Amino acid sequence: MERFDEDLERLTAKLNEGEQSEVSAELKRVKDKLIDLREKNLVKINHSVLEMVCAKHLIKAGYCVEVEYQLNDWLTCDLYAVKGEGRLILEIETGFTPPEHALDPYTYNKARTASKIARYSSYADKFVLGTTPTNILPIPPVFLKPPKYRRVSEVKEVKTLCDAYYRNPPVSCEEIKNSRLHAIYIIDVDKGTVREIDPEIYVEIAFKLPLMRK
Repeated sequence: MERFDEDLERLTAKLNEGEQSEVSAELKRVKDKLIDLREKNLVKINHSVLEMVCAKHLIKAGYCVEVEYQLNDWLTCDLYAVKGEGRLILEIETGFTPPEHALDPYTYNKARTASKIARYSSYADKFVLGTTPTNILPIPPVFLKPPKYRRVSEVKEVKTLCDAYYRNPPVSCEEIKNSRLHAIYIIDVDKGTVREIDPEIYVEIAFKLPLMRK
C-alpha cells in the first residue's frame, strides 16, 4: 500500500511540473480517488499510472475526468471524460494474459479488444483504446469500417470470437455492428505523455510487422 501511494505521488509530481494550479488540482483529485480504490483492493499500480497519464492529457484538453467510472450495474470504464455535451470513454489495454489463456494469448487479447469496443462505445461520443509502446492491440478490421459498411459475415465472425470468451452477458451482434473506435492513445509513462493515433493508421503500421495477423 505504501509503495502504491509513493509511486502515484512521484508520478503526480512529475506530471505537475510546469502546470497550472487548475491542472494540478484535478490531478490530485484523480490521484486521491485511485489511492482510495487501492485501499479497497480495486486497482493495481501498473494500470493506475497509465490512468494518471491519460487523465492529465484529457484534463489539459478541457475535459472533466473520472477514473473507474461505473456505466451500469456491471460495466466500469477506466476513464470517463466530459467536455460540454461530449462524452469520451477510454479503456486501457496492456496485453496482459491470465495464466488460463497461456496457450491462446493472441486470440484471447483479440476477443478482449473486440468486446471492449463493442460494449463501451455505445456509452460515448468518442471511444478510445489506450495502450503502451510495448504492446500492440489486435484490432479486428471490421471496427475500422463505418457501421453501415460492415457485412453480416464480419459481424458474426467477431460475435463468434467474443462468445468463446465472454458470455456473461454475451456481446450482441447489434453492439458489434454499431460500435465505433475513434482513436488510439499510445501512453508513455516514462515521459508522462500521450500520443493520439487514428485507428486505421495504427492498424496499418501494426500489420506491417511480420508476426502480426490480420
